[in-house]
Amino acid sequence: MPAGWPLPRTVCAAVTPRSGGVSGGAWGLFDGQTGGLNLGSHCGDHPDAVIENRRRLRAALPSDPHWLEQVHGAAVHRVIASVEGPEDPLEVRADASVTDIPGRVLAVLSADCLPVLLSDCSGRRIGAAHAGWRGLAAGVLENTVAALRSLPGQDESLSAWLGPAIGPAAFEVGDEVRQVFVAGDPASAVCFRPAPQPGKWLADLFSLARRRLARVGVTEVGGGGQCTVADRNRFYSHRRDRVTGRMASLIWINPGS
Repeated sequence: MPAGWPLPRTVCAAVTPRSGGVSGGAWGLFDGQTGGLNLGSHCGDHPDAVIENRRRLRAALPSDPHWLEQVHGAAVHRVIASVEGPEDPLEVRADASVTDIPGRVLAVLSADCLPVLLSDCSGRRIGAAHAGWRGLAAGVLENTVAALRSLPGQDESLSAWLGPAIGPAAFEVGDEVRQVFVAGDPASAVCFRPAPQPGKWLADLFSLARRRLARVGVTEVGGGGQCTVADRNRFYSHRRDRVTGRMASLIWINPGS
């Protein structure tokens, strides 16, 4: 269960570690040994290893995770069926999903981008978003909150949890990235500080996400601060290693709730 997030009793959430699977090499443990729990099917790992890793994860969940084909955008998919069907295809192209169906497991993959999990305070509506800087700038969190609030229910109050992502000491970006955020929210300039290299900035994804959530009324936000680049034992990091695996952040409503 994510630390620092007092979830309703009906909701469960988790982030997978780097270890616990059968992947090796760039997708394995920090030293390249076999044992990595890479869950990404499009990052170069052997398909059989990914299948086995996902099988191991599935054994701890009430249903198969609802995987997305993530494209660094702002589209949100609503999971409306209790089981997978033609209207609910596997790996739909989107960067977030929401549901009010107990037992359906929402999932986002990451290896530096920010995973954001959400729940209403009654524990009857949940969401998961993949928020790198492009997704944040495009409004993926605002869209996810709007999609959650469109689901049936009387409780408008939402809380969120920020998972492990590239930290502000490691996320160097160009001035064009800073300008994208500052143009829409001048006060977001505080989320950037000059990098040692001229013309570059160190961006704080966690702070940017908190600002975006606050603007749509989500102020109860836990997590943040776990840097994927800094902890190679626990986390995959694309910025650090280039070729690497993916971790999953998951949330579901307990069946029978």
